[in-house]
This record gives sequence, structure tokens and C-alpha cells, in this order.
Amino acid sequence: MRIFIALDIPSEIRTRISEYMDRLQQYAEGARWARREGLHVTLKFIGEVKEEKVPEIARVLATVVTGPFTVNFSGAGFFPTAKSPRVFWVGVDGDEALPRLAASIEEATRSLGFARGEKPFNPHLTLARAGSGSGAGHVLRPLQRLLEAEAAPQFGTMTAREFWLYRSQLARGGSKYTKLQKFEIGK
Repeated sequence: MRIFIALDIPSEIRTRISEYMDRLQQYAEGARWARREGLHVTLKFIGEVKEEKVPEIARVLATVVTGPFTVNFSGAGFFPTAKSPRVFWVGVDGDEALPRLAASIEEATRSLGFARGEKPFNPHLTLARAGSGSGAGHVLRPLQRLLEAEAAPQFGTMTAREFWLYRSQLARGGSKYTKLQKFEIGK
């Protein structure tokens, strides 16, 4: 079973981001666009685990303690760089609280032997991917020009009060995400 830990986002923010994506898709038709229902803020990707391990993961996640915090969704950009765009994203800002939550989840899962993430935590919502192969980045370049001409998009603010353990099932047309268990923030 393939799993990860993430924040879900409220429907009103999801709708604003979806409308933004709908408007921009015509500028990057060759990109693989995220599905509206799949938008989430990944806190820790674990990957493949045996189903029997899930209760143990849930047990350590239940020990993560923090308080509710505000998360703002605004701006957009590209990974790895605007000159070589492979991923188009929306910015996610939770001040120090969001990286602190991700670090607490990282430490809790490390206690079970899961490796630390290879990259530093960089909260974002992936909206589109250019694909792989040389020259794939050209697919997203029209978006780059559009972003330069527009004000930074604002999608809204939420209060994070919970995070989720998700299951990810790879499927034709994109992964399917299923919420397995909720963990309250601010016990």
C-alpha cells in the first residue's frame, strides 16, 4: 500500500484553485494537470508499506502535538526554476507552524525506521507537470509569460486543525487518494 501524510484543503479554496487551473489549461495543453479532488499539501510521503504497518504509523502520528495554525494559499511558480519549468505550483505559507508540523511528522515516522525526506520541506500545491524528457519544460513556458503579466493569485486562507494519513493508488488518468485516518491538530 502506498501512503503519505497531508493537509486537506477546504472546498472554497479548492474551487478557487480549480477555476484558476481551468483558465490556465489552454496555455499549457500538453501538461498533465492535477485533478481538483487530488489537491492537498503533502507533509510526508512514505511510499510503499505493508498494510499491517499502517496501525503502527497511525499510532506514532497520534503522538504529534501542535496547535491550529493559519495557512495561506497564494502566488504561483515553477520547479526547479522558471527557466526550466517541470512543475507548476501554487504557494502555501503556514509561517513556522507548517514546517514545524512537517518536522514533527518526519521525526515520528523516523522512529519506525522510515527514511528522512531527500529534499527540504517546501510546501506547495502541484497544479501541473510538464512530463519527462529533454525539452519537456517548453510545455509550461507559456504559463511563465502569463504569470509575469498578472498579479500574484490569491486563493484564500484556512485554519489547519487536522492532518490525514492517505492511501495513494496509481491509476490511468492520475492517482486516486483515499483518506485512511484523521489526526487532530491542537489536542
